[in-house]
Amino acid sequence: MGTWSHEPFGNDAANDWAHDLDGRKDFSLIDQAMQRVIDSGPEYLESDFAVEAVVAAEVLAMALSRGTQSDAYTEKVEAWLQSIAVKPEAALFIKAQRALARILDKDSELRDLWEESDEFESWEASIKALQQAIGD
Repeated sequence: MGTWSHEPFGNDAANDWAHDLDGRKDFSLIDQAMQRVIDSGPEYLESDFAVEAVVAAEVLAMALSRGTQSDAYTEKVEAWLQSIAVKPEAALFIKAQRALARILDKDSELRDLWEESDEFESWEASIKALQQAIGD
């Protein structure tokens, strides 16, 4: 996985996932990303699932006009959000909060990978900012 930033869209996997929003008319892909993380339970959480949930949470933040990242990588999602008529349900934000907390917790491969880097604090702050953006 190519990673160039601690931001939600700062890696290839996140951008590949976001490409799959094209043609969708609802938030089901976001829901699936969150559910995979939650379904991992106490088992070791694979980084691929975590990366998708982080970028999915960013999409939710963007739906509230509270995105934590705005650049060329987010333009396609901004256009997608403008093209759909539905809004995310409150339960999806609760699910996203649970998923982000799980990603920050122990037994998370994504957390482990960032802890091995010099950018762990920036990554952790980014996830916490995202939690705040999708919170109350």
